[in-house]
Amino acid sequence: MEPVVLLVLIGLLSIICQLLAHRIKLPAILPLLIAGVVMGPMTGILDSDALFGDLLFPIVSLSVAIILFEGALSLNFTDLGTHGRTVRNLVTLGVAVSWLVVAPAAHWLLDMPWAFAFLFSAIVTVTGPTVVIPMLRAVRPNKHIGQILRWEGIIIDPIGAILAVLVFEFLVSSQNALAHTLMAFGKTVLAGTSLGILCGYLLSATLRKGLIPGYLVNTAVLTVVLGVFEGANLAAHESGLLAVTIMGVWLANAKDVDVEGILEFKETLSVLLISGLFIILAARVDFDQLYAIAGGAIGVIVVMLLVARPIGVFLSSWGSSLTWQQKALIVWMAPRGIIAAAVSALFALKLEQQGYDNANLLVSLVFFVIIFTVVVQSLTSKRLAKMLGVREPAPVGFLIFGGNEFSRMLAKELMAADVAVKLADTNWASISAARMEGIPTYFGNPSSEHAQRTLDLTGIGYVLVLSPYKQLNSLVTQHFQDVLGSERVFGLSLAEQKRFEGHQPNERYLKSLGIFGNATYGKLASLVAKGARLKKTPLTESYRYEDYQQANQGTFTPLFMVDPQGRVKLFRDDVSTPPTPGAQIISLIRPEDEG
Repeated sequence: MEPVVLLVLIGLLSIICQLLAHRIKLPAILPLLIAGVVMGPMTGILDSDALFGDLLFPIVSLSVAIILFEGALSLNFTDLGTHGRTVRNLVTLGVAVSWLVVAPAAHWLLDMPWAFAFLFSAIVTVTGPTVVIPMLRAVRPNKHIGQILRWEGIIIDPIGAILAVLVFEFLVSSQNALAHTLMAFGKTVLAGTSLGILCGYLLSATLRKGLIPGYLVNTAVLTVVLGVFEGANLAAHESGLLAVTIMGVWLANAKDVDVEGILEFKETLSVLLISGLFIILAARVDFDQLYAIAGGAIGVIVVMLLVARPIGVFLSSWGSSLTWQQKALIVWMAPRGIIAAAVSALFALKLEQQGYDNANLLVSLVFFVIIFTVVVQSLTSKRLAKMLGVREPAPVGFLIFGGNEFSRMLAKELMAADVAVKLADTNWASISAARMEGIPTYFGNPSSEHAQRTLDLTGIGYVLVLSPYKQLNSLVTQHFQDVLGSERVFGLSLAEQKRFEGHQPNERYLKSLGIFGNATYGKLASLVAKGARLKKTPLTESYRYEDYQQANQGTFTPLFMVDPQGRVKLFRDDVSTPPTPGAQIISLIRPEDEG
């Protein structure tokens, strides 16, 4: 098959796999792995080494550099502190425990040299958000577990990669005298650290002063990342990955530097690189080698999951308020992901270039770990969470997009009814007011890549789009229609608006509109400005919904009904089934209209 056709096919398969993973609510790594294996060892359609030749190593190297830089950009120390001591311990003490426990198992069970065993152990310390977050959505663990696992996955990627880089550098220099080894190792660490800090400082200062035009920022940062990566490698052998990771951490924590735009661009690029890279790397897996190591590899995985992980989690959570059931689920939900695959392939290629025999065994073993952990834990975590009693019930809470006064009034009323609420807005004044009123908030666009990583939607099953931002409303609605389903996303009527500037709303979006008796944003804002307030009224056998309507003379705006079982139901554009006695009606009523 022609090289151009193969490249296009890899791209098409990447998108198909991502869409399939989104549809079936599983980590994208699974369909990508299957596609790579089918394309490579099963059919022989894709021979990555023949297709890319000498370019395979540079492509993998630069891709891993970009992926690690993007991961490091999310490592904000304030976020780490927010989620407590347990997360900090998991990504430090937990990583160390896993590294030190798994390495001897790999050495004894797989007869790996000690240096290789410690390199493999360092690589598989990482979990990663690309596999953890889709699993969290399916399992629905309670809030504390979800926060810990989410932030562990985000933060551990660059930390685990740094550990793997340092172990690799020690490995490739250990063939010389001890003094030379220590000198080469120290030079690598010094060059990577100093160049990463220096370039991070210069780049953050440049961005802070606005010296780069907005339309060139992403391109400039990408170019600098690649330049720093190769420059560090020239200064000290293989210090580039360490340098770009530290530069990303520096930027993430620099004051007055907005990295959100950079992060969204890098995330988009990383999705493309991760998808294509994983197919290319999976195509290089040797089935015969996998079969040969299967017995020992399963033994190593058992040690990893049932010895190293429990020790790391229980030491990291010592003195915390976590129950043993919560700790047990955290122990089990630790799938390995794309960073482990990419870094193992990169180091295997480097070791092959340096004449190490069977270096590709590292890739086969890591892929075996990924396959086993992702498949087994994806299939069992939901059942385990239910058995342990730490699985959240079906989500019935509301994410409200729009922090205006009406939205805040509504959020407080829902919270009073014991309904989970999260309020999101891109306007800081609205978010600040909501926080002052004790409403859980998210500052930013809830459909952004940042929100997908950090927005905790535990207990949230529905979305109300109540903001005045016409264009953004459409984007948020369509995003959550894909995530939660069209029947769980609702918005206000567009009756007062002729059309969107630049485009017409699609039919799927329009079907989500018409809540609160077909009220518009303007109507609700006007009512609130005139002093309208929310009122909850119970219905009885002697005071039915028809009586309620007559008492308020049709001037009320119906919002929600709370049925006798405590379930909250939304009023759409009409009321096809009138509320029954025992229910409560929540409406927006002007003071002079109260009945």
